[in-house]
Amino acid sequence: MNVRQATLCNPLLEFLASSPWREGLTDEQFDRVCADAVTRTFVAGATICLRESPSEHWLAVVDGLVKVDTVAADGRATTFAGVPGGAWFGEGAVLKGEPRPYAVVAIRDSTIAFVPRATFLWLVDNSHAFSRWLIDQLNARLAYYVALVEGLRLGDVNTRVAYCLAELFNPQLYPNTQLRIEISQEEIGRLTGMVRQTAYRALHELEKAGLIRVQYGSIEVLDLDGLKKYALGAPT
Repeated sequence: MNVRQATLCNPLLEFLASSPWREGLTDEQFDRVCADAVTRTFVAGATICLRESPSEHWLAVVDGLVKVDTVAADGRATTFAGVPGGAWFGEGAVLKGEPRPYAVVAIRDSTIAFVPRATFLWLVDNSHAFSRWLIDQLNARLAYYVALVEGLRLGDVNTRVAYCLAELFNPQLYPNTQLRIEISQEEIGRLTGMVRQTAYRALHELEKAGLIRVQYGSIEVLDLDGLKKYALGAPT
């Protein structure tokens, strides 16, 4: 039985087969990724990758939720992104072969896929379709960070929470996010670097604005376009 025939009975292979870059690969190229990829599970709060660790793998969240962050010398933490299930990340550091400039931490129990750097670079060299997808991915990542810097300058907690939620719906970076997100208020606090009480107040301000509905253990987005405008400081 080859890799493609085994897909239906293997969660990792099923995940790889559903990834957005799969469609452009030949069967042989996909088989190599499947043969080289592995998964590991991490409990909530566990560090998946340390800051300054070697960027030896391209990463994906098979299931769960993680954050990408860094801690300054004075102890202040900055969260760059929350990464939900179905999303791939870390391609920039892997391309450059440099130590990761950030840490990756599990927000909830998570399963992570690891594709070796050699396999990732082989795809770049041998698949035009994969390279095209990767360019789009990097472009979306750049736009995300430009907007993030603008949001941090605003310094408004409601805007920060709105941006955190809105960016989970980026169709290039996070294609699998549904309008009802299984995420707690405590997890929103961890993603935005806020204490739970501050995140709670910001979420309920967004709820009063008619943008979201806060439920136990989840948040339903009622007006995604409005949430995106709010995140950028524009009137809704």
